[in-house]
Amino acid sequence: MVAIARACQSGELNARVALVISNRPDAPGILAAREMGIDTAVIDHTTFSSRQEFDHAMHERLMQVQPDWIVLAGFMRILTEEFVNRWEGRMLNIHPSLLPKYPGLDTHARAIAAGDTHAGASVHIVSPELDAGPVVAQVRIAIESDDTAETLAQRVLQEEHALYIKALHLCVSRND
Repeated sequence: MVAIARACQSGELNARVALVISNRPDAPGILAAREMGIDTAVIDHTTFSSRQEFDHAMHERLMQVQPDWIVLAGFMRILTEEFVNRWEGRMLNIHPSLLPKYPGLDTHARAIAAGDTHAGASVHIVSPELDAGPVVAQVRIAIESDDTAETLAQRVLQEEHALYIKALHLCVSRND
């Protein structure tokens, strides 16, 4: 989130972060966004009796800023099909694998266990099915013979910020 906001503020990305939402009051991204002068909202999922109610509250807050894109960056909640469908084609997520391989969790360990020669990250359009939407951009990282899930994750993470900005540039350019 911070890398994206900085890219917008510097002009590297022709876009503006209108709002940063977190479902966790203690999320470091909320403080960082406030320090950068970006509007923030905390919608604590633990205060809602259902995913639908939480997603409705997020939708209502998003409607106040009318975003062209919703960019999930460190947002670790599975959204309801209704929410995803409301924002169809306008919501991005980044996933630490070369989708369609290894949706879900433990992607790096799964790639190593499968004997893959490369891993990476994918930015994709969010769809109701987890990590299954169309891929916008990917980055490939060679898996080294001594890699562990942790070392591979660190190397992939180093590339994710630039990848997300590249994908956003592609998406924003389509809207111009």
